Amino acid sequence: MTDVKQLITEHLDIWLTAETEKKSGRGRSSGSKDTIYGVQKLRELILDLAISGKIVAQSSLSAEILIKDILSTRNNKISNEELKTKASDSIEEKDKNYIVTPNNWAWIRLGNVARFIDYRGKTPKKIESGIPLITAKNVRFGFIDEEPREFISAEDYKEWMTRGFPNKGDLLFTTEAPLGNIAEISLDYQFALAQRVICFQLHEPKLSQFLRLLIMSQKFQNKLEDEATGMTATGIKASKLKEIAIPLPPLEEQQHIVEKVDELMQLCDQLEQQQTLSSDAHATLVDTLLKALTESSDADAFQGNWQRIVANFDLLFTTEYSIEQLKQTILQLAVMGKLVKQDPTDEPASELLKKIAGEKAKLIKEGKIKKFKPLPEIGEDEQPFELLSGWEWVRLEDLSDPIRGITYGIVKMGDEPEHEGINAFRCSDIKWRHIDDRFVRKVTNDVSQQYSRTILQGGEILINIRGTLGGVAIVDEKYKGFNIAREIGLIPLINPSLNNFVLNVLSSSYFNNMIEENLRGIAYKGLNLNILSNFIIPLPPLNEQSCIVEKVNQLFSMIEQLQVLQSKLQKIKLHLADALVANAVEGV
Repeated sequence: MTDVKQLITEHLDIWLTAETEKKSGRGRSSGSKDTIYGVQKLRELILDLAISGKIVAQSSLSAEILIKDILSTRNNKISNEELKTKASDSIEEKDKNYIVTPNNWAWIRLGNVARFIDYRGKTPKKIESGIPLITAKNVRFGFIDEEPREFISAEDYKEWMTRGFPNKGDLLFTTEAPLGNIAEISLDYQFALAQRVICFQLHEPKLSQFLRLLIMSQKFQNKLEDEATGMTATGIKASKLKEIAIPLPPLEEQQHIVEKVDELMQLCDQLEQQQTLSSDAHATLVDTLLKALTESSDADAFQGNWQRIVANFDLLFTTEYSIEQLKQTILQLAVMGKLVKQDPTDEPASELLKKIAGEKAKLIKEGKIKKFKPLPEIGEDEQPFELLSGWEWVRLEDLSDPIRGITYGIVKMGDEPEHEGINAFRCSDIKWRHIDDRFVRKVTNDVSQQYSRTILQGGEILINIRGTLGGVAIVDEKYKGFNIAREIGLIPLINPSLNNFVLNVLSSSYFNNMIEENLRGIAYKGLNLNILSNFIIPLPPLNEQSCIVEKVNQLFSMIEQLQVLQSKLQKIKLHLADALVANAVEGV
């Protein structure tokens, strides 16, 4: 018998620090959106030990007596025409190969422990109120969730529920989408059942809680998947489900197992709650310290706030969230000019703007562009913070190439050509500060030529303006000749040396906050090109831009190294959690 409590307490660090992942609907605890991998492995371990007879001492009784009583009850119901079908009585050794159980346990097919009640045909029309309808969405992994709420009429209820009525204490099982969820009925009110949910009315009601644990175990879930069929939606037919053999301990032992599982699951709940509270407190601390850094009133305050972070760096930046916040803080400091020291001898940004204005005037004189109306001046009410000496506020359009302009790509990409064609990026290809070219689709050359203004030359900035917002990247020379879809904005700057600093601005929380405030549309929100063109950018001297970009790259490189190390550490902890579970199951 495995001492799970001792296993938990001796390896708390492994269980609690293995990475957090999104819940998939599996597991007993469901109050939060996330679960700790290590704790989830513990839950699986507890169930597998429980249904293998390794979690409590074995009873001196044999379960054969219980099996005989169940079959006797089943046969009486058949004689009285309360039950029309049964599963096979004989069980071969190959039917038992998915679980190894103690000698005092006995096997029986699932279809012989319960009457199966399922509902076939088209589900009655849903109405706003009436008889509650429990669907596969409501039957979760171990409990019934009353949300979402659906209803049918009392008249439809009488016609629909002709196969039988579920009672309190019966089990509900989902046969498809999702497959294998199980819950004991605890509802006190009348309700109807939808398709894809089977009600198990047990011949021996005292089996309910152990059977629920058995079905929730990973061993049984794996058995279900082996027996399931279907391509798009994997499911199992009731006739096949009835023939699955299950092991049963004596009733007294079942009760002890259920009590022990409840005790250990409560401990898992406490561990998970403790870790969630700890994670929330950690995130709040990170947010507070980083905010103090960006809001420092002067150099002395900034230095003091930075030293507090440095002193606790190894404790603060241990999660994906904290590292992402650190990156955004670095970019915010870059945008505000707080990342590097200023050089008073640098040529101010005003001189850079004069040169850009001169280049545009030359293009007008040469007839390459038309004379344009000057953009409105940037008022003090538009300026979110005070600039450093030598910096200037400028609109994004002032920095763009006036010949190509800020624009978007192909409106209708058409059918993808089978063979040759032009690669065209979609918003899903433009990520945060990089381009993912693994799934680029193609358009015909004719379609691409209709949007020749967005054929990439290399060096442009691409930004998602609809769809997957937040993506922004500089076009590498290897993508020369590619095109873009309409969900992507093209920003070709008049001076390519501005690219990297502008990228830092457009990938910062400063810009992201602006996007959130200016999205347009209802069902499919996006960023208007006019708003994007008029977006104001804090522009430092050109030499200072280079220093800022170099510092950002240096810090991001260090962060990437930190992430690699943390990823390796997480993998080690995951392997340790898996190894501990495997050893416990094998009784090592």
